[in-house]
Amino acid sequence: MDRIDRQMLVVLQQEGRLSTVELAERVALSPSPCARRLKRLEDLGIISGYRAVLSRQRLQLATTVFVNVRLMHHREDAVRLFEEAVVLMEEVIACHVVSGAFDYLLEVVVRDLPDYEKLVRKLQFLAMVQDITSNFAIRTVKSGGPLPLNGLA
Repeated sequence: MDRIDRQMLVVLQQEGRLSTVELAERVALSPSPCARRLKRLEDLGIISGYRAVLSRQRLQLATTVFVNVRLMHHREDAVRLFEEAVVLMEEVIACHVVSGAFDYLLEVVVRDLPDYEKLVRKLQFLAMVQDITSNFAIRTVKSGGPLPLNGLA
C-alpha cells in the first residue's frame, strides 16, 4: 500500500459514494488506474464494504448506552452462546471483548428507556450473564471517525 492508496482510503472514509472518476480526480490519477487500485484494495479486504451513515436522531434512536457485561464463567460453550445471542440483538450495534473487570462492552442504540429495559431483560435471561452495568451517553463528541492511516507504511 503506497501513498496514493492511503490517500484514496482517506477520501473514501469521508465520502464513500464518490464515483471512480471523482475519486481519481481527488487523488490525481486517471480513472482506469484508480479503478484498478480500488478493486485491488477491495480484493485484499482493506476495503471491506460501503454503507450509509444514518441519523440516530432522525430515526428516533437517540439513546446510546454502553453496557458492560460480566459472564459467570468463560467456558467455550458459554462464550459462544453469549456471543451468538448478542449478534442477534439488533439494538447492539457493537460488541467488544475487553480486559478488566468486565468481559464485554456493548454499544446499544434504542429509542428510550423502556426499549433499553427490554434489552436488559434479554441479557438477564441469558444464564451465563453474571453482571450488567450501564453507562448512558449524554452527548456524542465524536463517533465513527476515520481510521488513522498516516502511520501506515
